[in-house]
Amino acid sequence: MQKSFSESYAAAGVDVTAGYESVELIKAHVKKTVIPGVIGGIGGFGGMFELPTGEYKEPVLVSGTDGVGTKIKLAQLMDKHDTIGIDCVAMCVNDVACSGAKPLFFLDYIACGKNYPEKIAEIVKGVADGCVLSGCALVGGETAEHPGIMADDDYDLAGFTVGIGEKDKLVSGEHLKAGDALIGVASSGIHSNGFSLIRKVFNINEDTIKVYYDELGSTLGEELITPTRIYVKPLLSLMESIRVNAISHITGGGFYENVPRMLNENTLAVIEKDKCFSLPIFDLIKKTGNIPERDMFNTFNMGTGLVIAVDGDRADEAVRILNASGERAKIIGEIRNGEKGVDLI
Repeated sequence: MQKSFSESYAAAGVDVTAGYESVELIKAHVKKTVIPGVIGGIGGFGGMFELPTGEYKEPVLVSGTDGVGTKIKLAQLMDKHDTIGIDCVAMCVNDVACSGAKPLFFLDYIACGKNYPEKIAEIVKGVADGCVLSGCALVGGETAEHPGIMADDDYDLAGFTVGIGEKDKLVSGEHLKAGDALIGVASSGIHSNGFSLIRKVFNINEDTIKVYYDELGSTLGEELITPTRIYVKPLLSLMESIRVNAISHITGGGFYENVPRMLNENTLAVIEKDKCFSLPIFDLIKKTGNIPERDMFNTFNMGTGLVIAVDGDRADEAVRILNASGERAKIIGEIRNGEKGVDLI
């Protein structure tokens, strides 16, 4: 007797019914992200969102996509999956906000060796929490089982977001000039970059993540799993009051790769290291791995998640606005004339 297709698919390692169960479990998480513009619900072939074009003279869509890299391995070792989605959202929406756009909606993609509905629901809960923090809607996603390619407990997570901004208010760097002040905004920790190096430095495994460090005030795993800070709402609040000339999101590549991305030709970013925010985890990584300081600043955010350029005479006001929004911000440097690049002094 010939088996049915669903039975044969299950025998191949794909549980269709688990997919249905996952969808049911995540519905409550998705519901809390609904904002004006959302059309329909999850489960269709495409997520729909009505653009608020009437609010803009020349609306421009800004998109971003990213994942969370090997931080996934830490979540798997700790069996903690409800915050990794915040990281995924943050990596996407922070980039969009750095362009001066407001994130509208988000979609996620989860690839897994085996669909465990409760675990998938935890991951999506984190995604939904990140969407709430950034004010955007979770309008769809995909969970794909990859038996034979990924181990049963393995998964990967990526996301995609679309935002909207007024064309003449987008942050393009065209107004950047010598004399602009550079404002640093504190990170929440490692965020989602440099974990391949961290795993090597600490020989990350089920035992090492449980080691308590006095300087951290927590176990290593608890410190490293801290979600990426989402800067969307503070940035949008700042842009409502002050023209922002350029923004750098300090992600993979640290200061040396990301700060030049916000510069024009013949502009040099001069940043005073002693004025930047610092966190104990970075000192611990440097000491444990015997890593040169330049390599640290070329890999990690070092405690500063954003670098924002504003007119010099508006810098103090910008700091006050950011601090009032719940961030920790301060002036850490300036823009000077010179060869395009960053100078950490």
